[in-house]
Amino acid sequence: MPKKTPAFQAMHAGRYRRQELIRTIEQLTGRQLICYVGGIQTSISRDDVLMLVDLLHNVRPKEKLDLLLHTPGGDMDAAEKIVSMIRNVVGNEELRIVIPDFAKSSGTLIALGADAIVMSDSSELGPIDPQIVLNDGQGNQIPTPIQSYLDAFAQYSGVLAAYPDDVVANIMMQKFDPARLKLFEAARLRARTFAESQLRGGMFRSPKTGNITGIAGELLNTGKWLSHGQMIGHAEARELGLTVEYLAPHDELWEAYWQLYCYQRFEIKDKQKLFESNYASLPMEDGD
Repeated sequence: MPKKTPAFQAMHAGRYRRQELIRTIEQLTGRQLICYVGGIQTSISRDDVLMLVDLLHNVRPKEKLDLLLHTPGGDMDAAEKIVSMIRNVVGNEELRIVIPDFAKSSGTLIALGADAIVMSDSSELGPIDPQIVLNDGQGNQIPTPIQSYLDAFAQYSGVLAAYPDDVVANIMMQKFDPARLKLFEAARLRARTFAESQLRGGMFRSPKTGNITGIAGELLNTGKWLSHGQMIGHAEARELGLTVEYLAPHDELWEAYWQLYCYQRFEIKDKQKLFESNYASLPMEDGD
């Protein structure tokens, strides 16, 4: 095999340093490790499949695997495919998802498919109430919280049921679009059923038991989580009934995870993603 030239070695020094750290972590855990790190302006999407297939190419099947995950969220259908692909490789062996910083929205849905979620003080999950991007009629794409829309409809419907002549309620009810209501109700049901199937196929696989319906409902509860970006830390996640492996900030293993995440996060820009293992390093510009 030809040797790397000094210039080539220097140009890729960051990658080699990260992959050396990945190998060190694998020695500490006795598990394979793959990483998906997205910038703050990225989104989980179907484009991720191309990179993930490459990342999984040399993963030994039917062995324990860790996925280090950092993402603001994105496409729920793409998230389902990502988990399915990883599970097909891991089989019945244990899958852990390591959250160094945050895995929000659909990132949380991915984490629900793990046998355990590794968290520390800097880690956070988020509510899974779906957000749909709608055009405001002026060319602007506006993220719309589905549950808030449905809650408002239920509120004014209740007022009209009790007071049919209420002026404000009548005016507000005229603003609701029946087709949009149907779409939003379907999206909420999709999030709930996806969360439940993830839990059933992950941390609550038979013969394990847990309040699957209750956990999914709580993660969708906008009365409990007042904003879509609200933090669900390790203590709250455990209180919900999730299987959480907590590592203290100065734990040797956690410091290695955090060091790796820092290297990866500073490697990419806000609209870039990095898919990485001990043999592959695949940066990608987000298409959204």
